[in-house]
Amino acid sequence: MDTSLIDKAIVFATKAHAGTPRKGTQMPYITHPMEAMGIVASITDRQELLAAAALHDVVEDTPVSLENLRREFGEEVARLVYFETSPSDVVTTWRERKQANIDRLAASPLDAKIVAMGDKLSNLRAISRDYRRLGEGLWKRFNAPQGREDVGWYYRGLADALKELAGTAPYEEYKRWLEETF
Repeated sequence: MDTSLIDKAIVFATKAHAGTPRKGTQMPYITHPMEAMGIVASITDRQELLAAAALHDVVEDTPVSLENLRREFGEEVARLVYFETSPSDVVTTWRERKQANIDRLAASPLDAKIVAMGDKLSNLRAISRDYRRLGEGLWKRFNAPQGREDVGWYYRGLADALKELAGTAPYEEYKRWLEETF
């Protein structure tokens, strides 16, 4: 198996996220895209999807542009990362932004939903783990006006947007964490 695209994506993402911790933690940020990639790998072995999972946050959270990714990794990887990137030019309320993310994901092609599943399940695992450790104080980490209520609304909406993946192990795990946490 040729993993050169994945290897390149891991190195690129590691450099792009260097020195950045996960929000509210001391964990290196790169642990999140690596976990997302592992989740995607449980659904598919398509190299472009695995590379996109490793890179899914570089455009949103670092100075890297989609054009940079297109040049480095090709059109398919850039397209998949695009679906995972929230538009930065839209100034609206938290709930409107999150609803736009849900709607965009629901209309996305299956390959983009697979990459999103890696991201969203990794995030939900972290939320669930941190909730058990921090309790209600966890919700202060989010910009959600209603805290747990809003975050739960968002993650339930994501579950509906990703329902095309029902029956896969990651989707079923997502649903279990969703029920347990919210």
